[in-house]
Amino acid sequence: MHTSPHPHRVAILVYDGVKLLDVAGPAEVFAEANRCGADYQIVLLSPTGADVASSIGITISVDGNAGSEPAPDTFLVAGGDIYPRTAIAGDLVEATATLAMRAARIGSICTGAFILGAAGLLEGKRATTHWKVAHELAARHPTTLVSPDSIYVRDGTTYTSAGVSAGIDLALALVEDDHGPDLTRDVARRLVVYLQRAGGQSQFSAPLQGPPPRTSALRRIVDLVTADPAGNHSLAELARHLNVSPRHLTRLFRTELSTTPARYVELVRFDLAKALLDQGHNATQAASLAGFPSYESLRRVFVRELSMSPTVYQRRFGTAHRADAG
Repeated sequence: MHTSPHPHRVAILVYDGVKLLDVAGPAEVFAEANRCGADYQIVLLSPTGADVASSIGITISVDGNAGSEPAPDTFLVAGGDIYPRTAIAGDLVEATATLAMRAARIGSICTGAFILGAAGLLEGKRATTHWKVAHELAARHPTTLVSPDSIYVRDGTTYTSAGVSAGIDLALALVEDDHGPDLTRDVARRLVVYLQRAGGQSQFSAPLQGPPPRTSALRRIVDLVTADPAGNHSLAELARHLNVSPRHLTRLFRTELSTTPARYVELVRFDLAKALLDQGHNATQAASLAGFPSYESLRRVFVRELSMSPTVYQRRFGTAHRADAG
């Protein structure tokens, strides 16, 4: 709990192209916490001390540079769409290392994890980032254990969070560390957000996105399943299409896709069911159209993958326009 007579100083590092919500979301949480009795002082810093242009063109005025900040209690680096597509600028890496060395705790929002990583601050630690680039973070930093489904991850005094709005979740967790659950619950209620979101990033992601299989035989099977997810795709039937043994087909799936044929078919159907729910079909219709034998079998997959039922998923993500009943 924060008991110091001095304000808790939160320094957020920004740069040209930074995602505005990565900055504003956490900052609003700390500002709202102040209205509930906390005492945070928010400072925005850039590598050079110059104002920066956000991802949507709005200018962000800063309070100084990394060298001008004495010792933040909390240091956060925001993310931006430019990373990891481009190399991280040297002055940004240097500013991050300088601020992290002085801070009591550090954290990142979204692709800000790549900046922490470039500064050597994620070596040997658990971390997360946006689900779409989690594999890239793991490839760049092989000693970092990347958790692609986490909303945020704490490893000692290092915090990382997933895409964009997850910065709000991270900031709430930091406020709870400082002031406990009661004040934090008040902050969440005032901002009309969850104190703790159920499920992980997979509820927002496309889990089957990725490069196609290397072998033409497996590509044919993948194309067959994705073209007709509700078809008869038993292991024996899929093996018959390639004129190979079920054991050989299973070996191909494990080698190239790190899964089994049955699990792959189930995930394709799961993706289709999510799309059908998004379009307004009810859960029973989605189960049938996607090839699940029953609603209960669909529900089990949803609970396993998203920690929520199809009905709860639809309430959160379904379209406002219902699908035609006919």
